[in-house]
Amino acid sequence: MLLEPLSPDALCRRCDPEQFTFTTTAELEDLTEVIGQARAVAAVRFAVGIRQPGYNLFALGPNGLGKHTAVSQYLHQKAATTSPAADWCYVYDFGSPHQPRALRLPPGRGTALQGDVKQLVEDVCLAIPAAFEREEYRLRKEAIEEELKQRQEKTFDEVRQAAEKRGIAVLQTQTGVAFAPIQDGAMLEPEQFQKLPLEEQRKLETVVGEVQEELERLSYQFPQWQRVTRARLKELNEEVARHTITPLLDEVSEKYQELPEVQVYLAAMKQDMVENVERFLDQAGAAEDSEEVTADDDGSGHVMALGPGPFQRRYQVNLLVDNGRAEGAPVVYEDNPTYENLVGRIEHIAQMGALMTDFTLIKAGALHRANGGYLILDAHKVLLQSFAWEGLKRALRAREIRTESLSQLTSMVSTVSLTPEPIPLDVKVVLLGERPLYYLLYEEDPDFSELFKVTADFEDEMERTAESNLAYARLITTIARKDSLRHFERAAVARVIERSARLAGDTEKLTTHMQAIADMLREADYWAAEAGREVVTAADVQQAIDAHAQRAGRLRDQSQEEILRRMILIDTQGERVGQINGLSVISVGDFAFGQPTRITARVRLGKGEVVDIERQVELGGPIHSKGVLILTSFLGARYAPDRPLSLAASLVFEQSYSGVEGDSASSAELYALLSALADVPIRQSLAVTGSVNQFGEVQAIGGVNEKIEGFFDICRARGLTGEQGVIIPVANIKHLMLREDVVEAAGQGLFHIYAVETVDEGLEILTGLEAGRPDVDGRFPIGSLNQRVEARLKEFAEHQRAFKVEG
Repeated sequence: MLLEPLSPDALCRRCDPEQFTFTTTAELEDLTEVIGQARAVAAVRFAVGIRQPGYNLFALGPNGLGKHTAVSQYLHQKAATTSPAADWCYVYDFGSPHQPRALRLPPGRGTALQGDVKQLVEDVCLAIPAAFEREEYRLRKEAIEEELKQRQEKTFDEVRQAAEKRGIAVLQTQTGVAFAPIQDGAMLEPEQFQKLPLEEQRKLETVVGEVQEELERLSYQFPQWQRVTRARLKELNEEVARHTITPLLDEVSEKYQELPEVQVYLAAMKQDMVENVERFLDQAGAAEDSEEVTADDDGSGHVMALGPGPFQRRYQVNLLVDNGRAEGAPVVYEDNPTYENLVGRIEHIAQMGALMTDFTLIKAGALHRANGGYLILDAHKVLLQSFAWEGLKRALRAREIRTESLSQLTSMVSTVSLTPEPIPLDVKVVLLGERPLYYLLYEEDPDFSELFKVTADFEDEMERTAESNLAYARLITTIARKDSLRHFERAAVARVIERSARLAGDTEKLTTHMQAIADMLREADYWAAEAGREVVTAADVQQAIDAHAQRAGRLRDQSQEEILRRMILIDTQGERVGQINGLSVISVGDFAFGQPTRITARVRLGKGEVVDIERQVELGGPIHSKGVLILTSFLGARYAPDRPLSLAASLVFEQSYSGVEGDSASSAELYALLSALADVPIRQSLAVTGSVNQFGEVQAIGGVNEKIEGFFDICRARGLTGEQGVIIPVANIKHLMLREDVVEAAGQGLFHIYAVETVDEGLEILTGLEAGRPDVDGRFPIGSLNQRVEARLKEFAEHQRAFKVEG
């Protein structure tokens, strides 16, 4: 007895709008929890809660599941209950200028310190010149300088008086010191000196030489006296500077009494200011500093003034991270996770043709901003960036952030650079990625499992229940309010739920692919606006679905056109031996459609081989080849268990010019093969999908809805006769969410969906003959299809024996 086709109710599980008590989604509250992801949310909660090293999180699943939204939503909720993270500053190290010091401050104190120090420097720049212009300082300085002058003059006078007693005058000129002989109290002119006796001239020359030597000996003491004087002046300057700076700096220091590191820094700054007080007085140097320039950060080649020169910049505070306005721990998503965007960068300025830098040019990275909180990264983007993955791992292993430029790291450019003090790192990192990437990292990177110990595996689908339907309605409400969409009638909500089940490919499931659902809601809102409606109706949702299929359906329409024009041969009526319509699914982006394919089989006497022509020409994949081997095993076990399988058969997908993979056509291939063996025609008005095992059981396949609709479209285009239909596995009934036009045609008896459990059931539908069950002796009923196959195989075996005897 032939199986009856499935009833229309089995072809699509509707969502009854009457189960909802609301009229539109405007009456519902927003969804606060993550829908359908209890397992993943528990993993996120665990990863955030445990504070041990290495318990970072990898959230895995296909794109569009809402991983980022779910993780970000939970982290923001958790962060709101946590104290804000610390501020971080880099300051000048007065002992090691190329090793800037990192200062940790309570939230908001970094901005305060930066402003206080800036004001302090401005006050010092004004106060020091004023202090050095006071009368008291001028008198003390002049006294020190006068003391040196008097000491030098006294020494010169003593030498001069001693020389005069010996008849030599010592004169100071513009070019130095000159000597002249004296006679009778008057200096001799050169002509007079030449008239003196030679012996007296020599005597006077000897005295001049001795005086000159004495003067030179005494003059050796002048530099020492000058050094002493400079030291005394420096002490005086430092004393004045200290008295000037101390009250200003003490006022700042008092604000940070509870921060020992700031106290140490301010004390070092005070000492440096005192020791470099002359530089505050050097106006020329300040003018020179103000002329320095650097290139803009955007790389445009524009030049901008830096303001204070290097000397004054040493007293600036580089506020790296400011959490003064934060209301909780930071949650940072870095969309462009380059190495420098993660660990920070050290910029350089152009100065007289050379690249220079200082601690004020250290810029924060995502790890700095997320320190004390959470950092969300796209794993694929991180891996695409040079050194980014290694930089992230190094920071997590060492639990500190070392900011190094890539040029310094790779030694590609020789520039004056810095070695900033590492900043301790306390961050929870969340990587988002697809499952294959997670498994690849787990297998290939030994550090990965140590640093990312927690996985949040997001579900592709969720159970379809009355509770989940209501949750879906609230999800629609949330998206509508977030994106400023029109609200949805309950019938529209029901249609969205039906579409969600279709996307999940299961009547008992709903998809959790939030991107696809959100896109559909936005498009339905558009069509409601086009129709001038205030709320979105079920018709608007259906139009959004149809419009998307129309936009993406060029290849589908082209394929169907080729079939209808008989360029691709597909029969939808009549009967043929060894020929059947198989079904496949073609995916193009986010759109999939079914396409019928003619499968043919030819048989002859042979050595038990079923040749997969697709495999022979390397168009068939391994899974498809496996299916062919399974049906070969089925043939031998059922029809020739105690004798050789003397068969040579060939199977082929006609007009297939690309690869064939999967085993969903193995039942169709078996039907075609059995038809050829039994010489029994197959109804061409039917198409078949389903895999088969060695026991002849038909197994579930994927894409059942698309496959049925693909064949239905061809049949409808040629005219529905009431004989057309599709045979599917019984296990696929729960996956049926067919289009309304297919369901209507089935209800009118114009198109049929048959569900079979075994090959025999399918054979009876396809051929109209009884398949036949073996009796206790293993013999099939006379005239049954199985008996015809068995008889044909026996005939092949006898012919083979005959050939051997003749040979």
